[in-house]
Formats: sequence, structure tokens, C-alpha cells
Amino acid sequence: MTLDGIIATLRAAKGIAHKQDIAPVLAKLNLGAASNIAVGDDCAAIPDNDGFLLLAIEGFMPGFIAADPYFAGYCGVMVNLSDIAAMGGRALAVVDAIWAEDAPQAEPILSGLAAASRRYQIPIAGGHTNTRAHSNLLSVAIIGRAKHLLTSFDATPGHDLIAAIDLRGAMRASGPYWDASSNADATRLRGDLDLLPTIAESGLCRAAKDISMAGTIGTAMMLLEASNCGAMIDLAAIPKPPDIPLETWLLAFPSFGFLLSAPPAHTGRILSLFAARNIAAAAIGQVNVSSQLHLTFGEDAALAWDFSAENFMFCAKALADA
Repeated sequence: MTLDGIIATLRAAKGIAHKQDIAPVLAKLNLGAASNIAVGDDCAAIPDNDGFLLLAIEGFMPGFIAADPYFAGYCGVMVNLSDIAAMGGRALAVVDAIWAEDAPQAEPILSGLAAASRRYQIPIAGGHTNTRAHSNLLSVAIIGRAKHLLTSFDATPGHDLIAAIDLRGAMRASGPYWDASSNADATRLRGDLDLLPTIAESGLCRAAKDISMAGTIGTAMMLLEASNCGAMIDLAAIPKPPDIPLETWLLAFPSFGFLLSAPPAHTGRILSLFAARNIAAAAIGQVNVSSQLHLTFGEDAALAWDFSAENFMFCAKALADA
């Protein structure tokens, strides 16, 4: 596929469209510079004594629940843990809200939740259950703590953009989900997540996001727009399994995947921390002062998004500084 074809595929992807749906919600809720509330981060960060309480929530599409109910339940815990880690935090507990048509419909979802709770050693502290609903729905919330934040608002021109992805997995049959967790050694999963708060507390980095359903490039766009920056990204530098086509991989949702913006002087140390835990990591580009995202692939280069002409989520650093 050509670079122009890859960009067209990315712009047409559902994961990208779902992120764009956030902008009118922010407007309806009066969230913006005038509200003095920073929006666009992976968690709400609430100052608390010498650190921050972190609060996040995830909801799951009915189609995903229908196609893979066990993994949907598992993801309820897993993706929330990634949100906490992406902000330099450590998780404390999760709660879930589940609606199901009957108890048998709820069983695989609950089994997935329970399995992830055990594997990641994180308690499910309560929630809401209804097994007499008209459809199967799931939402999971999490609370954690951070001593030093990683944010979506602190990508900085001149910094390296680093991608760290656990490639020891496989694609799920139910969709674009790279699962490097459900069959992994349970003793290492929380240790892998602990890399992010370790990086934050060491002062190596101030900006990060976990790779979401928008994929690697869509997540980079979220980080760049929130920080009022642009970037040049080399698609060939993104860590990737050898047997997955690039256009598929760029839209995949990895169970462990993060983007970080870090000073070049710290890049080597950050890469070595991930390498020590056998997690693939690489500098994939550089943040710049433009409001544009350019992609390169081989000798080709092209503009993928111009934030000055077209909003993505409409979350900007000005909100954090208001």
C-alpha cells in the first residue's frame, strides 16, 4: 500500500471517527478553556496531598461484547490499567457496571473481569449488576494514584516520540485487538505497567498516552493536538510483528502500547527500561512546532493531518493552562 493509501485508510477508520465524536460532547458539557478543566487526558487527575488521585472509566461497544464477551470483560480491567499507567500512576481498584439479558449472558463477561482482576492483581471493589436488561452492556471505572504525572499536554517540540508495544501476542479473531496479556505470565504484567510510573518518577518524561482504539497514529494525533504540537513520524520505525500488514497494525489496539514524548537525552534510558522487560520500543519520530502531522515511509512523505485546519478531538494545551 502507498503512503497516500495508508493515510486514506487511517482517516476512514472507525477508531479515528469515534475520537472525533468527542468534540461535540465537550461542547455540550461546556468543557473547554472557559471551564478551567483540562480535558483530553487518559484520566482525571485530582490533586491529593503529595500526589494525584486518578479516575478513569471505559465503556464497551455492544458489537464487541457480542463477538467476544470474555475478552470484553477482560479488557474492562486491562484498558483501565493502561489509562492509569499512561498518566504515571499505579492502580488501586476497579468497579464495574454490567447489564445482561440473563445470567448466562453475563457469565463470560464476568469471567473475563475476574480473570483480569486475578492476573493483574487488582481488586474489583464493587459496582452495579442487572441481569434482566434488554441488551448486554459493560462499563468499568478505575481509581489510582500518581506521584508525578505523565500528561497529554506536555509533548514538547524537539522531543523524541517513542512507541513501546508488547509484541508477544496475537490478533484476536473478534477484531483489531492485539492480545499480549490474556495468556501472558501473570507475574510480569503489573511489573510491565510499573515502567510508566517509574519513568515519570525518574523525571525521564512528562508526556504519554496509551495506544487506544484510534491506533498508533490516531493516539499520536490525540497527544499532539492536546499539546498544540505537530510531528514527523516514520511508519517503518513503529515496532510491529513481522506477519501483520502495516495498514492493519496501525489501527490495532495493543494490550500494552504507549506513546511517550521525551527529551532526546533521555531516549536511550527509556528504551533500555522497556528492553529490559522484553518490550519492543523505538523512537518513531520527533515532535515539532507545527500544527501538522507528517508521515514518512521509505522515501515518501505526506501530510496526514493539519490541526490548524481540522480539529481532531479539540483538546488543547490551553485548556490545561487556563
